[in-house]
Amino acid sequence: MRSTASEVNWSGTVTYSAERVERPRSLEEAAEIVARSRRVHGLGTRHSFNDVADASGVLLDLTGLPTDLVVDTDAGTASMGAGTRYGIVAPDLDAAGVALHNTGSLPHVSLGGAIATGTHGSGTTLGSLSTAVRSFELLGADGSVRTVRRGDDDFDGAVLHLGLLGIVTRVEVDVEPTYRMRQDSYGPIPWERFVAHVADVHAAAYSVCSYTVFGDEVGEVLLKSRVPDGAADVEVPEELLGAPRLPARPADGHVTARDGTVGPWWDRLPHFPVDAVPSVGSEVQSEHFVPLRHAAAALEALRGLADRVQPHLHVCELRTMAADPFWLSPTQGEDVLCIAFTWRKHPEAVAALLPDLEARLAPFDGRPHWGKTSSLDTGAVEALWPRLADFRRLAATADPERVFASAFGERVLRT
Repeated sequence: MRSTASEVNWSGTVTYSAERVERPRSLEEAAEIVARSRRVHGLGTRHSFNDVADASGVLLDLTGLPTDLVVDTDAGTASMGAGTRYGIVAPDLDAAGVALHNTGSLPHVSLGGAIATGTHGSGTTLGSLSTAVRSFELLGADGSVRTVRRGDDDFDGAVLHLGLLGIVTRVEVDVEPTYRMRQDSYGPIPWERFVAHVADVHAAAYSVCSYTVFGDEVGEVLLKSRVPDGAADVEVPEELLGAPRLPARPADGHVTARDGTVGPWWDRLPHFPVDAVPSVGSEVQSEHFVPLRHAAAALEALRGLADRVQPHLHVCELRTMAADPFWLSPTQGEDVLCIAFTWRKHPEAVAALLPDLEARLAPFDGRPHWGKTSSLDTGAVEALWPRLADFRRLAATADPERVFASAFGERVLRT
């Protein structure tokens, strides 16, 4: 199945420049499309807010390929088609007795796209979704498939690849025995108190997310607590930094249950239910990563822009993520605070604001999310990612004819 561009991203703020979008229904069909295309790039589920998934030629949408889930409990792995959405496969994993270590807040994105861009959930001890990858199958320019495995040379450069090494058709990820969780909300917490204890707050549960608009307080802190094996529930605090537990909010079609009830991991780790797609078209997103040791200073620096930020902001969500070794990782080998802005759909105003916002984060090595909007140019990116030259070499070796080049790769990475 094919359609012509003008097709757009999640928010309608990026119009893809490709000649057409192809939606193969089999691996064989995908290989045929790649083999006959001068330029082709993986599209994912369109949840990027820049041109990281755009290219001239053909965009390849793999969400129509079969999931073909294979679970190996002895090996602790599950493999599936890369176009599979987390929300589709998560209940099936649970039914097979296994679970992922984490998910993003939005379960409607695909494994392939999330892994390629370093997408993450929250948890100071939890790596990004890319860290779960055991192996993946990569469709090359000639239509052949090769497998890249953990332990291979350059694996750390290939996992988070921005689609520049080929088309990922299948992924194998680590799984563990299934588990249950609960969510509880606390707040508000005065700004000064929160900032003084930001690392402690985000270590208070298995996964923690905090919400602010850079006023006098952090309005809500969401604790996602893991229930021990064999236990009916887990004890949670009555207050957090003096802030009470907020009134229970049952699942309502817009958010997963924040009422202290115990449920499966796949219905508590994401913020949004697997059967409801939230906020389509109403937002622009930017996200910035700073070392956790700089969290307090970085937040204070951003708060100095509150008067300019607030008119354009839905909310800013704070998360944490554990270090990983990937060449294009935003962690750069140490635990980070993720500062995620969900802006109102004011793209021009946000674009004008971002240079000043990112300048405030520059003393703390603030790095942008690859799939979100940013003002940083090639020079800034080179300074923030010291392994970028190695990745360029890897991309040139994997794709010497630049069949899989993207607009973003050419403009920002110079690949």
